[in-house]
This record gives sequence, C-alpha cells and structure tokens, in this order.
Amino acid sequence: MVQSFEANLVDIFDQTIFYGKLSVEHEKIISVKKVDGKPKPGAPYILPGFIDSHVHIESSMLVPSEFAKLAVVHGTVATISDPHEIANVCGVAGVEYMINNGKTVPFKFHFGAPSCVPATIFETAGASINSADVASLLKNDDIFYLSEMMNFPGVLSGDAQVLEKIAAAKKIGKPVDGHAPGLRGADAEKYILAGISTDHECFTEAEALEKLKLGMKILIREGSAAKNFEALIGLLKDYPDQMMFCSDDKHPDSLAEGHINVLCQRAVSKGIDVFNVLKAACINPALHYKMTVGLLREGDPADFILVKDLQDFEVMKTFINGELVAENGRSNIDAPRAGIINQFDCRELATTDLNIPAVAGKNLVVIEALEGQLITNKFLTHPTIDDGNKVSDVPRDILKLVVVNRYKIAPVAFAFVKNFGLKQGAIASSVAHDSHNIIAVGTDDESLRKAINLVVQEKGGISSVGNGNEMALALPVAGLMSNLDGYKIASTYTKIDKMVKEELGSTLAAPFMTLSFMALLVIPHVKLSDLGLFDGDSFSFI
Repeated sequence: MVQSFEANLVDIFDQTIFYGKLSVEHEKIISVKKVDGKPKPGAPYILPGFIDSHVHIESSMLVPSEFAKLAVVHGTVATISDPHEIANVCGVAGVEYMINNGKTVPFKFHFGAPSCVPATIFETAGASINSADVASLLKNDDIFYLSEMMNFPGVLSGDAQVLEKIAAAKKIGKPVDGHAPGLRGADAEKYILAGISTDHECFTEAEALEKLKLGMKILIREGSAAKNFEALIGLLKDYPDQMMFCSDDKHPDSLAEGHINVLCQRAVSKGIDVFNVLKAACINPALHYKMTVGLLREGDPADFILVKDLQDFEVMKTFINGELVAENGRSNIDAPRAGIINQFDCRELATTDLNIPAVAGKNLVVIEALEGQLITNKFLTHPTIDDGNKVSDVPRDILKLVVVNRYKIAPVAFAFVKNFGLKQGAIASSVAHDSHNIIAVGTDDESLRKAINLVVQEKGGISSVGNGNEMALALPVAGLMSNLDGYKIASTYTKIDKMVKEELGSTLAAPFMTLSFMALLVIPHVKLSDLGLFDGDSFSFI
C-alpha cells in the first residue's frame, strides 16, 4: 500500500524548500515529487528525522526500548549510542543486552564497541573488554564504530592495547570516536592523527576551533549536566559539515521534555542558517557513521518527520521505516517488558563505616563541582572536625563525598565536595561514571548511611534522604536502568529531583547527574574513585 504526504519538503543537500509530494511503500521512499517550486504558507514541513550523535542510553535510566518511546515524540529517529556504561558493569553481555533490547522497537539504535572498559586502572569496574573483545564486537553488523577513546594518554604514549583497538576499527572502515577534554596543540594533533574522528568534550570555542581546523568533527553537547551549546554554537556558521548535535547524558525527565528538536530551535533563534542546523541534526551523523537512516531521498528508508515550522520545530508526526511511531506529542511505541541483567554484591553500611579520622595539621583537598560542566576544580582548606573525625561543613557547603565498591566488600573511599548546596540529608546513586560503584554526598553520616543502604537494598538505583523523608528509584538493570514504563520513570525521577532541590536545598540544576560525574576520573581536574582521591591532570592518586 502506497502512503502519500503533501507538505513543504526540505531538501538539505540542495538547500531548497518546495511544496511537494512524498510517497512511501514497503518501508521505503519511492518518490519525491515537486508540486510547486516554493513552500506553501501554513503547510507543515517534512524533513529527515533527528539523530543524537552521541548518547549513553543508560543515563536516561531507561532501557533502549523505553528510551525510544520518549525520543520519537520529539522527532528523534536514531542514535549513535555508546554502551560503555553497562559494559563497565556487565562486559560484552551488557553490550549484547542493549543491542537485543533495541531491536524490540521501531527505532534505529547504532551501538559502538566500548573502547575503555574499565575506563582506567584507578577504579574497580565489574568487567573488562580487551582489544580482542573489541575486534570481535567490531565485526558485528550491529556495531557501527569504536566508542569514545577516553584513554587519550594511552593514545599519546602508544599503549599497545589502545592502538590495537583503534587499528581494528580502521581496518574495517568503522570510525573512532574521541574524548579529549582540554587537549590542545601538538598532543591534540597526535591524537587526531592516530585516527580519532570526533570529540564531544570541547567546552570552549577556542578548543573546538583548533580541533576543527585539524579536521576533527565536533559534537555540540547539551545534556542534563554538561551543557556546551552556548559556547560552541557560533562555530556552526563556518563549519556546517563538521558539526553535530548530541546529548551525551540525558536524564528521563529531560528526555520527556525535549531532545535534538530543542537544539534546532535554539540554534535557529540565534540566527544560524536552518540548513546548517539541519546538517548537524540530521545529515552529518548519518553520513559520518554510515547509518541505516533515510535522508529523504528516493530509495531511502522512510525515516522522516513532519514539523509545524522551521522555527520552533514542533513535531507533529514521526515515521520510522514508514511506520507512524509518534503523533502530536504521543508515542505509538509499545515496548515489551525488558529482562534484567545486573552485577551487584555489597553489604549495607553502618554509620561507623563512614568515619574519617582527622590528621592534625593536614589540609583538606576539596573537589569543586561546576554547574553545567564535567570538569571540576580543587582547592585546599582546613577540615571541620567533630569527635576526632572530619565531617561535612554545611555553612561552608563543603560536604562529605563517598564511593562504595558495589562489586565486592571493600573499604569506603572518601573526599569532600563543594557546590552541591545541600542544607540537610544526603543523596546516593549507583550511577557513577564510569565503573558505577555507589556514590553519595551528604550533610551527616547517618543520612549518608540511609541513602547508601537504600541503593544497596534495591541492588541499584538513586535515593534521597532528609527532612524526615526517604525516596528511592530502583534501577535493577545493571544498577543503571529501569525496565518499567519510561514516562512513569520520568515522573518518579522528577519527584525525587524536586525533593533534593526543595527539601534538601541543592542548588544544582541536575544534582544526581552532577553526582554521577564526581567519579569520572578521565575528566580533569580531581575526582573520587572507590580506590581514592584522583588527580585527572597527572593521572595519579592524591
């Protein structure tokens, strides 16, 4: 049966818009015909579907099938998905779980082979993926690229395992994603010459421009915690063929509100040419990663969206392989209930497990969390001591930060952090990049104990304790995701996020997301793993 659609058709390749007729049969576009050489006022616009060019599905706290249910409402038809979060917990089996679950719904997930599992040798992960595993994964037709090469020191030093992984991807013509925050000059050039094709970690225009001039493709990231859109969007005017949009890490409440469509609206409102914007949102990722996504050409898969206009990008309908998967804000995807995969083996803590004996005359190294950034600063100050132990100092907003190994019984790791703004209570999470041990921050040890133990009891999740209340969101899939309805999870997450801000007093836009990155050792300048406080510049423990 042939389906036909008359609307203003957006040809991004020719940079033209005309009123025309699109015909679809057997999941393919069979014809694109011009009815009028001009757009018709008031008619909707048909354009290729949006693509998130780098996202960790796990950060949405939803399995892929539930992520798809929410994403299609905003016109997203495909993702470039790095499954290294679940890989750090469950290894290759975790990658296979994501691929198989993604196939249960009409959505185009394009997964990568994780390049850095574990992310570093300075933390305890649940699994490892070596160069032989990577080479095997890359041969899989469901794997489209080598995921972000976070170990840029390994690239620069010529680490054999790192170079073998890159070589395996290059040998079969699959791109290699980068991850090199702040890398500049000769080191950046050497990193790129090794075969690294993209970077989503640029947080200044100068850094991104330098990498663009070296031939790298730069992803403009706007996630729940890391937000680089404002810093980088101006570059899209001069480098429209080398830039893409991505979210990287996006919590469920944020995904329910909007996705790549929002970035298109913001970019156009800043005066960026609409064709440049749509190249970044639709075309560039599909071409770079050789995606199985239609681009509104005859013979292409029928992946396209109808929007009301090219200013607000309000999505009216989303089609994937000719199937109507979303219409007027409602998803038509009915995902089957996903199974459970996990690795979680730790005990509940006693309050005494959280004591930090004070050493006379020794300064305290404090992690300074930064709003909208993954990088942190550090500074020295005097500790606050109570009964011989270092404790949180709420008036100075210097709070105890804890990481608990979730894979085996081990000593607790401690640090102190500024800018969470909690006035009481504690929050905890088993989402702690990249090894996903339990991480928690709090104003007092009893609240910390309760928050951590709520996560242990659920074998993964996020929790909030304080003001006489306790809340938890269970994440039984690898301690990272729920297998329940995506919209219900988004609603539950909104409630616990509201509690952290309104009852506990956090001043951060995304406190749980920010907390999860306090253990991400590959981002400067100082972080905390289950093995101790870590300097991301010297790549050594403090």
